[in-house]
Amino acid sequence: MDLLLYNLLTRFYFLAIRLWAFFDEKARLWVQGRQGIFEKLKQDIPSRRPGEKLVWMHCASLGEFEQGRTVIEALKRERPGVRVLLTFFSPSGFEIRKNYPLADWVFYLPADTKANARRFIGIVQPDLVVFVKYEFWYHFLRVLKSRKIPVILIAAAFREGQPFFRWYGRIHRQMLACFTTIFVQNEKSERLLAGMTDTPVQIAGDPRVDRVLEIAQQPGDFPLIEKFCNGRPVLVCGSTWPADEDVIFEWLRSEASAGWKIILAPHDVQSAHIQQIVSKSSSPVIRFSEAENLAAESFRTSKLLLIDNVGMLARLYRFGRVAYVGGGFGVAIHNTLEPIAFGIPVIFGPRHGKFEEAGFLIKNGGGFSINNATDFIKIMQSLEEPVFYTKSSTRAGEFIRENRGATGKILTFVLKQL
Repeated sequence: MDLLLYNLLTRFYFLAIRLWAFFDEKARLWVQGRQGIFEKLKQDIPSRRPGEKLVWMHCASLGEFEQGRTVIEALKRERPGVRVLLTFFSPSGFEIRKNYPLADWVFYLPADTKANARRFIGIVQPDLVVFVKYEFWYHFLRVLKSRKIPVILIAAAFREGQPFFRWYGRIHRQMLACFTTIFVQNEKSERLLAGMTDTPVQIAGDPRVDRVLEIAQQPGDFPLIEKFCNGRPVLVCGSTWPADEDVIFEWLRSEASAGWKIILAPHDVQSAHIQQIVSKSSSPVIRFSEAENLAAESFRTSKLLLIDNVGMLARLYRFGRVAYVGGGFGVAIHNTLEPIAFGIPVIFGPRHGKFEEAGFLIKNGGGFSINNATDFIKIMQSLEEPVFYTKSSTRAGEFIRENRGATGKILTFVLKQL
């Protein structure tokens, strides 16, 4: 009965995406990317030479890829001859990373049916499979287990409200049993799984920590950004949504923002949203795509630099005195690890419960959750006090220092399996 319900729900979900594709570009990419996928797999993945190993890593989207990429990169350094297949569920990951150079092949994951799972795994024939964080697809996991192919889950984070811990979650608990080992981010996840599954569970941490440390150590050269900042205190706002931008612009219009400059990198960089941001601003805006041709006076008088592209944000936090991470007034906050890798305090909206690092930051004074613009203005004013700022900045970097090394722990296990 549980499996019947799972099949009905997943098939309804996949059908809904196909119907939505008539109206939505992201859904259309999801459908188009899976057309003819098995023929492409047969064509692109040739028979392997004797002894050649293939590791398949699956990520839901871009955020999960950032958790898994350090493992791919470390593996390629240790074993350059290992082939890597990278798959995504969402266009948000595939479309941005489809040309990722360290993956030999990048594909969408077919819909989770028994037939698809058997056919996909039969073509790929992986030696080891790595699922990242929240990816649980019953038929793929069952086929992997039946064929005795090692499969690990990395960067896993479990919470009481998930189906694994509910009366109706039997099929999810069955999926846990399909993994060879589960690498969790923290002790809480380990405790929740105790007695829930016989699958070995290890605390490894979050590989994203290693990734953001790499970025912080190689921040890149941005002369136009330096020209804009010009020695002034800078608020770097990353992955913002309209609700976040309303809060930021209310602060910008207040006297509390005097002397500050803002670097704003929105989550959505489509022209309509970029124009919406420009119209909201009460002061001149520089669009990064147009900055190279602007006179020096524009850099001096403008308070807001708008990053109208994707890919720069993680390295821009080094210019900040304070960071604001968006998403907390919507589904959930985005990546707070990127700014704290540079040791700067971070502010975010109220929806942060899924992220251990956000709770750590709030508890230790390196990060601050707000509910509205008034909260934001008060926190920004507090951070102008030198002693308060120094304490907050020091605490912001503690999570990074205490949680590095997940990649090495996972890699040791992967190499043993190969």
